[in-house]
Amino acid sequence: MTRLTDHPITRRWPAANPEVLQLYSLPTPNGIKVGVMLEETGIPYEGHRVNFGDNDQLTPEFLSLNPNNKIPAILDPNGPGGAPLALFESGAILMYLAEKSGKFLPEDPAQRWQAVQWLMWQMGGVGPMFGQLGFFHKFAGKEIEDKRPFERYRAESERLLKVLDGQLEGRDWIVGAYSVADIAIAPWVRSLTGFYEAGPLVGFDALKNVPAWMERFLARPAVQRGLDVPAAG
Repeated sequence: MTRLTDHPITRRWPAANPEVLQLYSLPTPNGIKVGVMLEETGIPYEGHRVNFGDNDQLTPEFLSLNPNNKIPAILDPNGPGGAPLALFESGAILMYLAEKSGKFLPEDPAQRWQAVQWLMWQMGGVGPMFGQLGFFHKFAGKEIEDKRPFERYRAESERLLKVLDGQLEGRDWIVGAYSVADIAIAPWVRSLTGFYEAGPLVGFDALKNVPAWMERFLARPAVQRGLDVPAAG
């Protein structure tokens, strides 16, 4: 692939401006992470909404970019060495955008790895646990008589929030300065307490530091813009 328009995904979602980064996403927690990061960094981009209702994520064009059929995914015409770069997995995309922009990953090596550590914590724990709790609490999981799976995800989500609350003690942001760690974790906390309506189940209001951290995050203008990226057409 030597040009962005050589990629099959552009047949379904043509680029109005093939010179800027192309985002294929939806405002789910993982999608919001990348929308916020793009708005925070100021990297020029064009958003394409992937409609799950139409099974866009299962089309050959989308699978050509992400064979795992999940959002978000990006296609950057100005990747490493000036060649187009196709990338999926929200954590990898956050790290790529941080490297590309020089923002939201600390320059100090020790602090940098702390930020990466908390990003991995979100990918390996917060996302899977909060998502499963949301399923069992709000969707078809309610029909399952055996409540042990629900209780496992509820208890683990509560534990993870307490870990986050402890890390935020004495800090405005997770590793001190605002970073990819905050951008990765906050959308999932927002979804757990908002869309999934599970805040009371995990003792959210009893937390000392997380609620104020969420208020700080949501007060950022770039975050507000990123919450609905890509906007519905």
